[in-house]
Amino acid sequence: MASEHIEHKLALLPDKPGCYLMKNINDQIIYVGKAKNLKNRVRSYFKSSHTGKVAKMVSEVADFETIVTSTNKESFLLEITLIKEHQPYFNIKLKQGTGYPYIKITNERDPQTKITGQIKKDGAYYFGPYPNVYAAEETLHFIQKVYPLRRCNGYQHRPCLYYHMGQCLGACFKTVPPEEYDRQIQRIKSFLNGNTANVKKKLIAEMNQASANLEFERAAEIRDQLHYIKVTVEKQKIISNDKTPRDLFNFYMDKGWLSIQVFFIRQARLMKREKRLFPIVDTAVEEMTSFILQFYNRPNNILPKEILLPRGLPNQEISEILGVPVRTPERGEKRDLMNMAKENAHLTLDEKFRLLAMDESKTTGAMKEVTDALGLPAGHKIEAFDHSHIQGADPVSAMVVFVDGKPAKKLYRKYKLKTVINHADEAASTREVIRRRYTRLLKENQRMPDMIFMDGGEVQMNAARDVLENELNLDIPVVGMVKNNKHRTADLLFGDDDHHINLNPRSQGFYLVQRIQDEVHRFAITFHRRVHAKNSLASRLDAIKGVGPRTRTKLLQKYGSISKIANASVDEIHSLGINRPTAQLIKVSLQGNAEVAKGSSHD
Repeated sequence: MASEHIEHKLALLPDKPGCYLMKNINDQIIYVGKAKNLKNRVRSYFKSSHTGKVAKMVSEVADFETIVTSTNKESFLLEITLIKEHQPYFNIKLKQGTGYPYIKITNERDPQTKITGQIKKDGAYYFGPYPNVYAAEETLHFIQKVYPLRRCNGYQHRPCLYYHMGQCLGACFKTVPPEEYDRQIQRIKSFLNGNTANVKKKLIAEMNQASANLEFERAAEIRDQLHYIKVTVEKQKIISNDKTPRDLFNFYMDKGWLSIQVFFIRQARLMKREKRLFPIVDTAVEEMTSFILQFYNRPNNILPKEILLPRGLPNQEISEILGVPVRTPERGEKRDLMNMAKENAHLTLDEKFRLLAMDESKTTGAMKEVTDALGLPAGHKIEAFDHSHIQGADPVSAMVVFVDGKPAKKLYRKYKLKTVINHADEAASTREVIRRRYTRLLKENQRMPDMIFMDGGEVQMNAARDVLENELNLDIPVVGMVKNNKHRTADLLFGDDDHHINLNPRSQGFYLVQRIQDEVHRFAITFHRRVHAKNSLASRLDAIKGVGPRTRTKLLQKYGSISKIANASVDEIHSLGINRPTAQLIKVSLQGNAEVAKGSSHD
């Protein structure tokens, strides 16, 4: 049921094209969509029943905004810009780049062939992308041997080694006529376009001759070259009689999930396939359109000469935005390939559903159990903190992040505490790390977590709440994780009265809290051990006469541990710019310490 605020806004929606931005209770944009008619589209979210990701998104919407555009095409462009800027949780988001290499013929006075992962508008010729990286590299080596261009760095007054090997046309010591390069480039382009018959015939003859001469290593090398040509250049499936570079998209949708297949047709054959799966909020047509436009908005994704799409997508608008022809095949091999892409999308989604059934209860289901037990609205992101020190020495804090019940390790953060006077003061440690973390998020206008978990009970929980509410004016739920006398997860603390929330110890929600608590503790302890070991080493070096800050830094950067310094020779230590008497003293002092430490480890 829509709130009164939303009902009022729905009544004011215009009958025009544009984009809409759905926001949650924290004013964060959680979904961006486009529509030919904003009034009809936005109202449909609140006036119809939904399931899956749509229902989940609508349940979190507390407000929305609309941006009217002049045309439907403008709404396409605006939507892609807004998704890129805000990275909303419920939108399809694509990873940057394809990750596949291309073979490039450079646009230079003395061109060369090379492997590259970057597509630039530099006038060069690009072939690919190639799904088999190793085979692409071997094919490049083959081209450099059979169709040489330039392999040296350019003019150097004398022939290079590659020239003597027949793999360079001689730019190293002479002016190579452009006509000679042009002839060679035409041969390379013909070869990479699949015209391999003559080269194969020659290689097979050489392989047979090598085998007859009992030169089995040479024969095996030629056999491998033939294999690389087959997997990289030769025809996998003939698609058409012309060699127009094409990308083909098709999809299958079921139960709120969209399965997409992308076929890359190069040199008249199916060169590579990509598959993507997304839970979606909008219609399949809208989400597919958004996917395609984002797909070509990424770096390292070169546009083909033609795009093939299934019936029902806005071909004209996509063509105008991307600047290439967009067609729907009606018959022949291209239609058969379109059907094959849809069948593959169907099979991929069926497999995903089987895996989802096993995984969902452990992740998003567990997250919902936790938020329900706490009486909080649905959330996705938890940031958890823990501190570590040894009798107050070398205090550190660590933060782990779980998104929809799964650890997001790229978001983890480590903190060396700087302002805590009493290093065993858990409240002061908490205040510092919470202040540093969320002041930074505010300055960078970054998205806040839905919940904060503190490993330490009431003291840490209340200290965190104090900083958030009284210093930063933030309203983020703070939850304390409690352990029993066996130092194992017991329950949660929450609310103004710090009351206990007892989760079923056999529930997935309890296991999620346990995973979070164990992970943040592990991360904090591991970080502390490294800091303590480094500081301990620094203090032992400081105790040696003649070792100052600069000498200590040199030793730490070069060796990193007592045992490695102790095992280094006096000459090696001296080579760092340390005078020989001091190097000898370091060696003697640390060698004794290392032997004592080694002996004590066997006690």
